[in-house]
Amino acid sequence: MNRYVGVIAVVGVLVAVVLLAGGTASEAALQEPRLITVSGNAEVRVVPDEVILTLGVETWDKDLEMAKAENDRRVERILALAEEYEIEAKHVQTDHISIEPRYDDGYEKRGFIGYFVRKTIVVMLRDVSKFEDLLTDLLATGATHVHGIQFQTTELRQYKDQARALAIKAAQEKAVAMSEGLGQKVGQPHSIHEDETGWWSWYGGWWGARWGGSMAQNVVQNVGGSTFAADSSLAPGQIAVSARVTVSFELQ
Repeated sequence: MNRYVGVIAVVGVLVAVVLLAGGTASEAALQEPRLITVSGNAEVRVVPDEVILTLGVETWDKDLEMAKAENDRRVERILALAEEYEIEAKHVQTDHISIEPRYDDGYEKRGFIGYFVRKTIVVMLRDVSKFEDLLTDLLATGATHVHGIQFQTTELRQYKDQARALAIKAAQEKAVAMSEGLGQKVGQPHSIHEDETGWWSWYGGWWGARWGGSMAQNVVQNVGGSTFAADSSLAPGQIAVSARVTVSFELQ
């Protein structure tokens, strides 16, 4: 009788050891890896190969039909000028239209000034060398405001890939430098994320403000404003295509 009791006791101890060992292995599997998380930034400078001009045409008269007719004439001259510069019709569009009655006293609506008719014309020029001549002619033809000048590149995807690759390399170098400072070594990458930054575009924003796209897929250099002078000298130079990534590496 005692012999069987002893066997049962030993078996019970073995079962307890196996259960304990299994619990320890499970806990070890659930432990999170030791990580270092860093960000990497990079910028590629590019010569722009196209420019978008956002122009405003504003006319006013106490007679609404007169104000509209004058505005239409100015817009027609602008469209004709675009044809002279061999700009395709698909690269010229009306972006914003508004009609506003204006008074000396806006609250009481006394002292009627007239009807203000506004249109925004967006022109894309694929030959940057003609930019200054076109802008001067547009202002002389009938445009009354310059709302925005936006230089960009048609090879954005190519340069974006280059910037992203440089950003990843920068993140890896930063992780190595920081880890060595703590006596650690960097292992395999655990996760990677490309950061995107919202941008406010005032392209078309004087009369019709709106949010622009994502900076991750757009690059612009805005110049000028409502006080832009027709005879000012402007060199587009280079625009920046940037990328930012966040990477987590395992520590060995």
